[in-house]
Amino acid sequence: MSVLRQRRLGWRKLTFLPGFLVVLLVATWVWFQQAELDTISENALSHGQVSKALWQQVQLTVISTFFVLIIAIPLGILLTRRRFRKATPVALALANMGQATPAIGLLALLVIWLGIGRRAALIGIIAYAILPVLSNTVAGLKANDPTLLEAARGIGMSPTGVLSRVELPLAVPLILAGVRTALVLNVGTATLATFGGGGGLGVLITAGITNQRMPILVLGSILTVSLALLVDWLASLAEVLLRPRGLEAGK
Repeated sequence: MSVLRQRRLGWRKLTFLPGFLVVLLVATWVWFQQAELDTISENALSHGQVSKALWQQVQLTVISTFFVLIIAIPLGILLTRRRFRKATPVALALANMGQATPAIGLLALLVIWLGIGRRAALIGIIAYAILPVLSNTVAGLKANDPTLLEAARGIGMSPTGVLSRVELPLAVPLILAGVRTALVLNVGTATLATFGGGGGLGVLITAGITNQRMPILVLGSILTVSLALLVDWLASLAEVLLRPRGLEAGK
């Protein structure tokens, strides 16, 4: 790892947030052990329901983010090619419609169309998170200095070589920022998957609200917040580690 990256990955960045999350989760566990649980609360949390809901939340986040990446990044690249540039406003408008639509309303429409299950939830999460990755990919590629691209072509690089060795590396910081935003959005939106039968930590949150059981609600909420913070922290590390070294030379 370069000296510059070691400097940017200082001990505070590496330890502060994980330490905070450990303290938060330990404090929640201590509080939860002392909380008085009635039969309804015990039934809602028994038989590994908490770990099951957490694992479903992680699965929803990982799967939806994977599909966002394989859809948004290639589409963003395509929209910056000369032949397809005129379609860029339309594509961004459609992606913006997906995010502008209230997530719960979008999920309800998908459940009506596809039925209850994880598929409807995943499609809703993906539609909600495509915009930041797509717009940042387009913006990152459009921001490249035309003289650099001309110089690359002048030394005989093919269009594919220019894209893979010049354009994409220069656009990586903006693309990673969009991915980071999408990850956090996916964690939050995945809590709504419970309304479509997709599971996740939303099961605990809704159970706590509908049954008026504060321990269940607090547990589901803190786990969701902790997961979102952890994902954001990991994405911030990825932004540093995956940033091309040449872009750090002047810093």
